[in-house]
Amino acid sequence: MLYFGGLFGVLMIGLLIFAVVDVITTDEGSVRNLPKMLWLLLVLLFPLVGSIAWLVAGRPVVGTGRARFAAYERGAPAFPEYDRPGRFAATEADDDQEFLRRCRERAEEQRRKGRENQ
Repeated sequence: MLYFGGLFGVLMIGLLIFAVVDVITTDEGSVRNLPKMLWLLLVLLFPLVGSIAWLVAGRPVVGTGRARFAAYERGAPAFPEYDRPGRFAATEADDDQEFLRRCRERAEEQRRKGRENQ
């Protein structure tokens, strides 16, 4: 029979606490292979096997170069307004030309109104 006291017992309790906290704080969409609640039950009901299984098969992969981002989100949000849903993005050159023409007309109208108010 295995001796669960001493150093092995302390390591097992530390592993269990780490695995439980890690399962709880991990985002639902990042968990692999099983739903988050099932992983939590597995770790709590089978502490040693469940904790090792979580570390090997359930934990999100970190540092592989594959990042998981939500919709309209990217790794370096330098210009988040470009990722906004419904943003105008011309798919054809003619549409873009029409948009630029309307922008120029609007700018000219604003300049004209500004000169009249002075």
